[in-house]
Amino acid sequence: MTSPQIELCGIERVFHLGDSAVHALRRIDLAIAPGEYVAVMGPSGSGKSTLLNLLGLLDRPDAGTYRLEGRDVTTLSAEEQARVRSERIGFVFQSFHLVARLTAAENIALPMMLAGIPAKERAGRIARALDDYGLADRAGHRPDQLSGGQRQRVAIARATIMRPAVILADEPTGNLDRATGEEVIRLLEELNQGGVTLIVVTHDPALGSRARRRLQMEDGALRHDSMQEEPAPCAPPT
Repeated sequence: MTSPQIELCGIERVFHLGDSAVHALRRIDLAIAPGEYVAVMGPSGSGKSTLLNLLGLLDRPDAGTYRLEGRDVTTLSAEEQARVRSERIGFVFQSFHLVARLTAAENIALPMMLAGIPAKERAGRIARALDDYGLADRAGHRPDQLSGGQRQRVAIARATIMRPAVILADEPTGNLDRATGEEVIRLLEELNQGGVTLIVVTHDPALGSRARRRLQMEDGALRHDSMQEEPAPCAPPT
């Protein structure tokens, strides 16, 4: 049996607003195998984005353990988490999160620059990415000179330029018309077919139904997993 690529055990996240405590995540136990295609669904405020932020090491839990590829990443320093995030995780956001003053090529290059990859290697990988995503004639354009679909393709190219093992997509088609959204989700699905684990947060039932596994969130808890009736027990720490 394949070991989980992602394993969450007893994950809790609480936000304090004045005198109130908001339980954004409640006792989440979850195992995801390499290469899965998972949709995280639920209404606004159900904990979907909080879960994605934790999976992407953008936030830390208040309790519980997160193991990524067998390594307990909840105990890592901020610097160590940043390195794991850079090397193993790609992000695609609803609002693109491109740097406005940078061109398409420069936006795609950004993760490699931060990782210290030499300029010659960067140039080759950028050229391939621009070609792969149909952006070769837009390399020198800034985000405000691109269509929504082109901006999201730049964002996907940037998310995958470091060849991550996991892609986290937060409402990736939310700001796009249906036809462009279909194009973008097909690009993500092609990456999944190539072996990358794809986790998509969405409130769109049509988008969620495309995933092979669907997780339903409600009030910070995992209420239903289409792959199993009961949450899988967490493996004991090693």
